[in-house]
Amino acid sequence: MAKNSIRVAGASGFWGDAAHSTSQLLNDGSVDFIVYDYLAEITMSIMAQARAKNPQTGYAVDFVTAAIKPNLKEIARQGVKIVSNAGGVNPQACAQALRGVIAEQGLDLKVACVMGDDLIDQCKTLSAQGHIEMFNGESFPETDKVASINAYLGAFPVALALQQGADIVVTGRCVDSAVTLGVCIHAFDWGRDDLDKLAMGSLAGHILECGPQATGGNFTDWEQVENLENMGYPIAEISADGCFVCTKPEATGGLVTVATVAEQMVYEIGDPQAYILPDVVCDFSAVALQQLADNRVAVSGAKGLPAPDSYKVCTTFADQWRGGHSLTVYGIDANKKAEKLAAAIFAASRRTFNIFGLADFSEISVEVIGADSQYGVFAEIESCREVTLKVAAKHVDAAGIGVLLKEMTGLGLATPPGLCGFAGGRPKPSPIVRLFSFLLPKGSLAIKVEIDGRVIDCPDTQGTALQQSAISRPPEPRSPALNRSDTALVPLVALAWARSGDKGDKANIGVIARKAEYLPYIYAALSVSAVAERFAHFIRPRAGRSLEDCVERYLMPGCHGINFLLDNVLGGGGMASIRNDPQGKGYGQLLLNAQIPVSGEIARQLQAGQDA
Repeated sequence: MAKNSIRVAGASGFWGDAAHSTSQLLNDGSVDFIVYDYLAEITMSIMAQARAKNPQTGYAVDFVTAAIKPNLKEIARQGVKIVSNAGGVNPQACAQALRGVIAEQGLDLKVACVMGDDLIDQCKTLSAQGHIEMFNGESFPETDKVASINAYLGAFPVALALQQGADIVVTGRCVDSAVTLGVCIHAFDWGRDDLDKLAMGSLAGHILECGPQATGGNFTDWEQVENLENMGYPIAEISADGCFVCTKPEATGGLVTVATVAEQMVYEIGDPQAYILPDVVCDFSAVALQQLADNRVAVSGAKGLPAPDSYKVCTTFADQWRGGHSLTVYGIDANKKAEKLAAAIFAASRRTFNIFGLADFSEISVEVIGADSQYGVFAEIESCREVTLKVAAKHVDAAGIGVLLKEMTGLGLATPPGLCGFAGGRPKPSPIVRLFSFLLPKGSLAIKVEIDGRVIDCPDTQGTALQQSAISRPPEPRSPALNRSDTALVPLVALAWARSGDKGDKANIGVIARKAEYLPYIYAALSVSAVAERFAHFIRPRAGRSLEDCVERYLMPGCHGINFLLDNVLGGGGMASIRNDPQGKGYGQLLLNAQIPVSGEIARQLQAGQDA
């Protein structure tokens, strides 16, 4: 029988999240389900390497040992259901480990695992099919370099596992929000045509999937967030119509406000009117947020379009080598000393390359942290007294990176004064792990659920090709009329919150106006060209493209927001990047420094608020 509402808690946002989250949420005593998100593209590669060494590994072992085992009796006593993608590349092994722990504690709980996302055994077949990388058009990587191939599954297999009586459901690679949406489908008997409800359930999952990022973590107004060491993990009180309220356990740190929830909503999305998931294409542009009480925010208004006709598949593979090190320099003109040292390191390395016949670096990176190196032409510091020098490079040969690291050490007594550092041994070359994403038509996967030794087929529908041209865009805000004699420049942070993140070599920056009246000023100032200029030092346009071609701008009037999507901006992204911020986590902070022209009246209101 379908329920009227459920309470779903998010206990993990990445592989390595805090171990106390499960007990904190159980202590709340009111949750029906706890969901966990452990996976990212690089995580899949690490798990695949572990499985290659030991067939009984390849999953998030600490999900079993740290999250579930110490809390299993309380989970059973409260009847809380658990759903997690901790299965990684080996959900069967994860499920077996859980069953072993359950047996050890003499409990009667059923474990199900979802299978069908892992395509590594089809590597040669997929290579022969001629798949093209969906973002840069590259050909399929050499098969002997491939570490993992996984399709992003949806939520209906999770719902099927719960319908079969599972107390704990473990999946391999699925979209992050699917663990929550699967719970909703099961609890409310949603069907594949309940598109708006599926979109709302997906949004609830998107809010929960990064744990305390929805409860004050990574928040623009960080000074308002107290008790970080006991940060509350998010809970969504979801109704049968899909609308939900975000909250957190009582007496925990952090806060839940319209701003914290809005920041998480815009995190790591592209087109907010075409957020493509396996079960539904979501439109978040009109989502409304309302503060009901302290730490309680109501969310409504997501819309759904029919499910797409293909699955996104991510392949990770090894390509070249990388390495580098961070050193500190202090004293007069520390930044200039650091730049001189970096130039000497690369000059010495290239001299050695010539001696041994090695190729040049395929890419180098020098970032002087503390001297505004992340701000490009908008840097404001000319000289500073202490910096961290980060030097890194890519090379086709591990020996080339070895030369870099040796020369960096060898120059230790030949540098300008003030060089120091706290570190262990010399770093070593490491393989670059790159991402190859492509689309696979639905119907190509054999999705199954295993429970109690039974294997149940979970076929998907064929879906519908998304027609981007059919999307109706909201009207742009009317440009404000500014009086030249009564206009002021204020930093964006005074007008908005922002959150940024990554998807491969793309980064998104979501900007949410603090007041609806600020949005027209922000929209007018943050044009595509203005944002491209601010990130020009990071963007690497492909042949035939301009900087502006690498920036897309989308309006989200429901939350008074704008989402920017930047292409080729992360140096390859993830483990393929040698940047200080390979995932664009700080890009929102860089944009918040932009100066926005506003009316004198708004400027005076802001000043009065600061003086109050």
